[in-house]
Amino acid sequence: MQTFDLKPIHQHAVPAALEKAAWYRALHEPLEAESICRDVLAVDPNNQEAIRTLLLALTDQFGRAIRGHREALELAGRFEGEYEQKYYAGIVLERLAKAKHQQPTPGGGHAAYEGILRAMAHYEEAERIRPHGNDDAILRWNACARFLQMHPDVSPAPALASQPVELE
Repeated sequence: MQTFDLKPIHQHAVPAALEKAAWYRALHEPLEAESICRDVLAVDPNNQEAIRTLLLALTDQFGRAIRGHREALELAGRFEGEYEQKYYAGIVLERLAKAKHQQPTPGGGHAAYEGILRAMAHYEEAERIRPHGNDDAILRWNACARFLQMHPDVSPAPALASQPVELE
């Protein structure tokens, strides 16, 4: 397989590149948005908009195949603000849980339930430290609660019945 050296973009091209990445996400072409964000981060590693857009582009792909969730969680940790770290970690976990729910695998509803609860916990943490007037974490928490109400198959795993071992 032939490899190619990637060409760097110019620093002054970053705003236009990020605008294109947003358009590609809107057009449901997350791979293109992902590529653009990687180019931006190569020249501006702490660009918060590129981190956010890359995280969202990765999670946009969860429905096709669950890949990139670890990277997406790492990206959430790269936000400068604690609120953004908590909120976007919740986004990753919520989208991952919903993708697991869509997969026809045994126990998928139980895995989705655990993921939704983890997302809700992150949203609650974000809510406590949210900027004044920003109720995004509450909106996401409510969406998770409604998702659980609408999908009775998304439920806790049954407890395993254990019997005490009798020792003689």
